[in-house]
Amino acid sequence: MADGQWWYDLKTKSAVQDARAGKIADRLGPYASREEAEQALDKVAERNEAFDNDPRWKDDD
Repeated sequence: MADGQWWYDLKTKSAVQDARAGKIADRLGPYASREEAEQALDKVAERNEAFDNDPRWKDDD
């Protein structure tokens, strides 16, 4: 296993390590493993769903 952090590159839509990571605005992370980085968009979707359904953040009363 290679050392270093993993990122999800939004431009290439792939997991990359530190040396291959693009601009910070174009990536998500860091992640401890390639597998975690590859699931970055799933994690974003889960968090967005949780936020959307959190009654503490509802504007409509």
